[in-house]
Amino acid sequence: MYQLVSSCSPSSSCINQCYCVGDTGPLPFVRRFSLEDIKRATGGFRRIISNYSQGSVYKAQFRDGLLALVKEVTALHEGKDAFLQEVKLLRRLHHRHLVSLRGFATGPERFLVFEYPEHGSLKEHLNDPLKTPLSWRTRLQIAIGVTAALVGVSVTILRLITPDRFENWEYLNFFCEPPINHVSISSSNVLLDENFVAKLSGIAFLGSPGNHIGMSHSHASCSEGHMDQDCKDMIFQLGVLILELITGQSSEKEGGNLVRWVQESKFIGSVDKIVDPDLGNSYDSKELKSLLAVARFCTKTGDKPTVSIQLILRYLQGK
Repeated sequence: MYQLVSSCSPSSSCINQCYCVGDTGPLPFVRRFSLEDIKRATGGFRRIISNYSQGSVYKAQFRDGLLALVKEVTALHEGKDAFLQEVKLLRRLHHRHLVSLRGFATGPERFLVFEYPEHGSLKEHLNDPLKTPLSWRTRLQIAIGVTAALVGVSVTILRLITPDRFENWEYLNFFCEPPINHVSISSSNVLLDENFVAKLSGIAFLGSPGNHIGMSHSHASCSEGHMDQDCKDMIFQLGVLILELITGQSSEKEGGNLVRWVQESKFIGSVDKIVDPDLGNSYDSKELKSLLAVARFCTKTGDKPTVSIQLILRYLQGK
């Protein structure tokens, strides 16, 4: 069981400094927002950035100046305790390439509040003609950063739920993938900070009924075959994102065509025609071929994942 501890009344409109108290101790300094705070900051829930499996995602501006990403949580089958477990787990995710949890709101409706990096979403920079085009080096670092975020989630959660195996780095590298229920990798979920460092926002732990990942599921989360489909979906999404970085084309409109193109046996002969025109000739041909090789592998259908996210990261880093 978890309880909220605060110096303010839960019905108050103030922003509280709270923490969740549970089996593993307190989780300090998670801000609790009132539902009225959320409504006001999102312009009456009109500032929608995108939609995902559990609701809408909003851009929010709070009265104290905080610019934030607010995620609605509607598919909450497990109840209040599961939501607080979600808050607890997300608060413990500290990684350079993951957005940080800033707070939450609970009641008839539930919301998670994350940091909103200065330069907004990758989608805006690829699709908005008024934005300065991203350089090749920046695009490569975004691909590496998103992949590193997935590895970071894997290590952090395994540290929490399988401490006896965490020291075994070989186990982490070759047998475990992130034991999480929801990963959404898209240009809308990749945010860019003031230095254009990528931060992934599409991470969640709440799932369908009977599928919530708790502390007792440590061994099942990493058992052979358990994550095959989830890993396959995640790796496929990563491949589509890489294609979007290379071409500048929206995966929402051209995703299927891009995948079919990269899977063609003679695709390499038409690479120059598919590269984002905004790049001109300012890209490294060797790095381009490496990125395309990763995208081709990731979007190959019909097979189980044979290479872990960790090994994909090593390849992208040139190791």
